Amino acid sequence: MVSLKQFFNQHDESPQKGITHKNNLLKRNIIAYMVTHGECTLSELTRQLHISIPTMTKLVSELVDEHIVVDNGKIETSGGRRPNIFGLANTAIYFAGIDVCRDRIGFIVSDLKNNIIVSGTETDFRLNDTPECLEDLLARIERFMAGCGIDRGKILGLGVCISGRVNPKTGRSYKYFTTETRSLCEMIEERTGIRTLLENDTRAYCYAEYYGNNAKNEKNVIYLHLGQGVGIGIVIDGKLYYGKSGFAGEFGHTPFFDNEIICACGKKGCLETEVSGMAIERKMRAAIEAGVNTILREKYDRGETIHIDDIIRAAKRDDNLSIELIEEASEKIGKSVAFLINIFNPELVIIGGNMAQAGDYLLLPMKSAVNKYSLSLVYNDTDFRLSGMGEQIGALGAAMLIRNHIIGI
Repeated sequence: MVSLKQFFNQHDESPQKGITHKNNLLKRNIIAYMVTHGECTLSELTRQLHISIPTMTKLVSELVDEHIVVDNGKIETSGGRRPNIFGLANTAIYFAGIDVCRDRIGFIVSDLKNNIIVSGTETDFRLNDTPECLEDLLARIERFMAGCGIDRGKILGLGVCISGRVNPKTGRSYKYFTTETRSLCEMIEERTGIRTLLENDTRAYCYAEYYGNNAKNEKNVIYLHLGQGVGIGIVIDGKLYYGKSGFAGEFGHTPFFDNEIICACGKKGCLETEVSGMAIERKMRAAIEAGVNTILREKYDRGETIHIDDIIRAAKRDDNLSIELIEEASEKIGKSVAFLINIFNPELVIIGGNMAQAGDYLLLPMKSAVNKYSLSLVYNDTDFRLSGMGEQIGALGAAMLIRNHIIGI
């Protein structure tokens, strides 16, 4: 057999022809079915994939010999001959995920079943649109891949998510490293030698939350990411929604407010200017300078940066100013979410990002505002919950997306 990388990088339009190419495509379909449905028998595979029993038996036997599929023995039945049940081998194929944040990088390696095998975080990274930062980023990714302890020949894909506008088809970020002639995806592939997918961070978070945290029973989901900025991931009929160029979800740049605050996008009055982590940080600094009392004053007077995480921790310590700022933002977020659910009528809204750590200080005033400004029939259709995943969510989502892209799910 060809190497695993060659096997999974063959496409339907590949110039390679003949029975070998056809069988490889069928094997990929078998693997994709097992990824989504778990262990199964030959008869189930034959029925679902419309492949004859002799051909299916031959293909599954080859996948067992290639250590991609394992024979888990016979299963009990109500009568007749007991069939063997087959499943994926966890140690045959791996995927890597990288979450490039403004102030850290998260790394993971996962197996075919999305189990995290290796993980790590580097907090001394700062994302800037400079050649020096680009080289630092590429070096860190290569260093992780070289030191993760997994045979690189078994790592079939690398998913990288980053904030801002990203087109996964072109592999380009339209916020960072835009002066380079090659796409960020191409540069990472050249440095690591691994097939790479570049994805928007919020969409990766949304995908990990949707598929990795038991939200699959819902088919229409909005993931609201409240961090330094504001973005949404959209799941429609069980599939991520991208828009024409992959830019869907830039909700934070909706002109909700009649103010003179210039957003990072260059326009005024965007949602981000009032409700994002950066906006709350700005309001905290202004309140301290105006003499409002807060337990964060000493930190400010020492010249230290006050981060949204500091404000959330202060709120949990009953700091009145921090609570007021979070609740004020939450009410405005709720009004904007009412706009979203009136349009999409989702079954579920998931709130993630740094601000989700505020818990009920965020969720209760937000839901109250959603109820006030949305149609009651739509509001009653919608469940709300805070993200149940930790800091690895972005890297895991990126790894899941490159896995699905390569396997063909």
